[in-house]
Amino acid sequence: MLKLRLFSSAAAALLIAACAATPAPQASLDTAPAATPEPTLAVDLYDGDFVDIQQFTTPGGVSVWLVTEPSIPIVSVQMAWRGGSVADPDGLEGLGQAVVYGMNEGAGDLDSLAFQTAMEDLNMSFGCSNGTEWTSCSATMLSDNAAPSMALVASALTAPRYDEGPFQRFLREQEVSLKTRETSAGYLAWRAQSQALYPDHPFAREVTAESLAALTPDLARNHMRALMRKDGLLVTAVGDITPEELAPLIDDAVAALPETSEIAAVTPVTLPATAAADPVIVPLPQPQSLVRFIGPAMDRANPDYFPAYVLNYTFGGGGFESRLMKTLRVDKGLTYGVSSSIDPNPTFTVWSGGGQTKNESAGEFITGIKEEMQKFIEGGVTEAELADAKAYLIGSYPLGFDSNAKIAGNIMSVRQDELGVDYFDRRNALIEAVTLEDVNRVAATYLAPQRYSFFVVGEPQGLAAE
Repeated sequence: MLKLRLFSSAAAALLIAACAATPAPQASLDTAPAATPEPTLAVDLYDGDFVDIQQFTTPGGVSVWLVTEPSIPIVSVQMAWRGGSVADPDGLEGLGQAVVYGMNEGAGDLDSLAFQTAMEDLNMSFGCSNGTEWTSCSATMLSDNAAPSMALVASALTAPRYDEGPFQRFLREQEVSLKTRETSAGYLAWRAQSQALYPDHPFAREVTAESLAALTPDLARNHMRALMRKDGLLVTAVGDITPEELAPLIDDAVAALPETSEIAAVTPVTLPATAAADPVIVPLPQPQSLVRFIGPAMDRANPDYFPAYVLNYTFGGGGFESRLMKTLRVDKGLTYGVSSSIDPNPTFTVWSGGGQTKNESAGEFITGIKEEMQKFIEGGVTEAELADAKAYLIGSYPLGFDSNAKIAGNIMSVRQDELGVDYFDRRNALIEAVTLEDVNRVAATYLAPQRYSFFVVGEPQGLAAE
């Protein structure tokens, strides 16, 4: 149930004065004028069974979700802006990474060493990341040091330095990454996947030596203002702090950000309904082959999502309880580990997975995965498997909420995915409502082997390289 609570020390003082039995004496002519009352902060409290979330908009217009937890004197704050590496201009791939790399490498009068020393003195942490579609910053601090800690965050958002020394260090690290990725089976599988399935999509773009050479501190400084703006900023916080205390700290931190910027929306990737019959092979000299598979899935708004989520536990998401592990590792000894997962991201809804196996057993490994898919289509899931999946997915859920930072991160995910403030209370009920009929219907539709593209990195035997 949503409740509206008004937090205002000024209003509380007025109420106390009105209820006093003895009227207050008139002020003399030389009494200092009363301070101007602070504006009332309207807070919607979602009083949930799982977590209580206070929603409010700061006087500066920033939307915040806060969980006040006074038992631990720590505050974790997360900020997120839509627009990640896909917002890098053409020919400047890697610019978003340069932006976030420099966010705690000096600001204002503090160079990199001085900034790091200031964080250490305050016993706080602060850093930013640049994902595919989101740019995020997070800070964790002692509640007693919240004001000076957020002031340091404010300096990074207001006047990041992007000095030449740290910037050149970033470029050197990226140059090393360009070399090491050519021997990374995971990266090569991703490259093959993107080039085969969505070569013209922004998701397929790569950082190159040429794009790194084009980057400059000025470009990073300007792009930071494009990525980090007030418009669309999401904030979540958890810890020993109230809305009244947090709101001015957030407003001060983002005061210098531009109101808006041009960040283009991302067009969803559409995977083929029927995949190529033969796997794509990427040669790489190593004793094992990495096998990856990927097929189309659904987003969270689709009624098939939760049945698929429950089904995936039995298929490949449940560790040793999954059929892929039981068959391909325990029964056949083909791998140390194989798994699967669903990404419900509306721009990239995929069901994917994989594992490693000996080069000489790569063909048998792929055949085994497809056979397990077919078994789900023909026989479905058992009542016992469904009950085990539900029990684990519901019972393990609280483990992701054992720290302020994890809680803030989970709440941010709910905000980014627009799941609603009541999602934490609805989530387990949605899992419990999944029926055997639901799961088996989804299995018959989504686990058809012909929907999945396979990619193999290594020196597999019995498969022709493409």
